[in-house]
Amino acid sequence: MTIDPETLRQIEELSHDDRPLLVLDVDDVLLDFARPFPRYLESRGFQLRLDSFRLTGNVYETGSEIALDRDRTMGLLDDFFTAQTEWQTLVAGAAETVASIAEGAEVVLLTAMPHRHRSTRRTYLDALGLNYPLLTTEMAKGPAIHRLRGEIERPVAFVDDMPHNLASARESVVDTHLFHLMADTSLRALMPAPPEGAVIVDTWHEAGDHIAKALGL
Repeated sequence: MTIDPETLRQIEELSHDDRPLLVLDVDDVLLDFARPFPRYLESRGFQLRLDSFRLTGNVYETGSEIALDRDRTMGLLDDFFTAQTEWQTLVAGAAETVASIAEGAEVVLLTAMPHRHRSTRRTYLDALGLNYPLLTTEMAKGPAIHRLRGEIERPVAFVDDMPHNLASARESVVDTHLFHLMADTSLRALMPAPPEGAVIVDTWHEAGDHIAKALGL
């Protein structure tokens, strides 16, 4: 298992904790992404046409039939993260549900984004009252979750909107309780199914009891 070196550095800064562990993705789990990102693209003169569940190959200049290449698409995504505080909002029920779980569990946020945007996201999450430790990673999430758990066989739950991230967690920590939650559930039809055994939840209000039970709270 290969862990992102910068993510490892961030994990090593955390205080030791032996409580049950809840690891949360951020985009489309705590903060809306699938709804504001197309609006952001439109403000820049581009369109997102979701013929498949990916960005590369689905972003076009307005009025064009030629999709942007990966570099230009990733550049727009990077610009969006720079401006995230102007576009992203809290997913309904997230703050209250996570706060309740945090009374008995360690909560860590694990977001897949360039490390250079960590400070902007940290400041914004704090302003929204989500002052849980924040880790950024540019590699697979599973090894980071394995390192977070540590040597103690404590219960672990992981919530993400991307099936491949859930699969990575299962590969690295086989007994992780997986939850597939998407702020915009309409996109589920475009993506692969989550790993076998993952609990599919549509809202944070639905997710709360399932996660608490999985963590033994």
